[in-house]
Amino acid sequence: MEIAMIGLGRMGMNMAKRLLQGGHRVVAYNRTSDKTDRMVKEGALGAYSLTEVVENLSPPRITWIMLPAGPSVDDHIVRLREILSPGDIVIDGGNTYYKDDIRRADFLAEREIRFVDAGVSGGIWGLKVGYCLMIGGERATYQYLEPTLKALAPEEGYLYCGEVGAGHFVKMVHNGIEYGMMQAYGEGFDILDSSPYAESLDYGAISHLWNQGSVVRSWLLELMESAFGKDRDLSDIRGYVDDSGEGRWTVQQAIDTGVSAPVIALSLMRRFRSQVRDSFSDKVVAALRREFGGHTVVANK
Repeated sequence: MEIAMIGLGRMGMNMAKRLLQGGHRVVAYNRTSDKTDRMVKEGALGAYSLTEVVENLSPPRITWIMLPAGPSVDDHIVRLREILSPGDIVIDGGNTYYKDDIRRADFLAEREIRFVDAGVSGGIWGLKVGYCLMIGGERATYQYLEPTLKALAPEEGYLYCGEVGAGHFVKMVHNGIEYGMMQAYGEGFDILDSSPYAESLDYGAISHLWNQGSVVRSWLLELMESAFGKDRDLSDIRGYVDDSGEGRWTVQQAIDTGVSAPVIALSLMRRFRSQVRDSFSDKVVAALRREFGGHTVVANK
């Protein structure tokens, strides 16, 4: 299939590469041309404006937006609405608030342009192992897009979640759970590091051990093993943990629907606290975010 990738950051560039590896024709566009040039060297067709993106696709045109949630997505959708044709498809694969999906879908529907929301998980490792995809929109559009979804995801790694907004809603809750899981690991290693046995403990070896049949085994522990292998004390970073929005939205959804979610709520509060006070548990969470998503950490000066 033909598909345009709009936004070639950490996720967008690797997704474009994976689509190329899957035999799809990719039109690559980024606000700065150097990243577009890099994708041309990988085999993509470079576009240096949204007009060029549209001109280089055959109807029905598929445009996948991979940009940070917020005004930038709205700006691109407004511009695409003016140059796309009825029946074309816009996919938002960023970490968007699901209510924004509903608004944008209605806006595009006025021109009979189809909209799909795609929750994407996999971080910087997605190029190698594939991306977990949570899809919202019309089922018929989802079925039309399946060849590209299969190329991006590992086996059984994509799912139709429901009407517009459902994909990002499921991804929002996924990230809320992620907050709680990482906080639990961080607190556990903090307890170990504050114990009488701390000097003799190898945290990388413990991470590896717990992945050998234990009930807390996970990919996060594999990444934790990697982080501790580089720096046992995580001394190169501060315990500053950013929050990218999804945790807040998950907690707000729990409040709106009267669902008790104390672990996720407290993990969000702990991220706020980390921004003014350093601790080993927060170093663990910051290190995990760097390992799976390439997120920026604050250097320990």
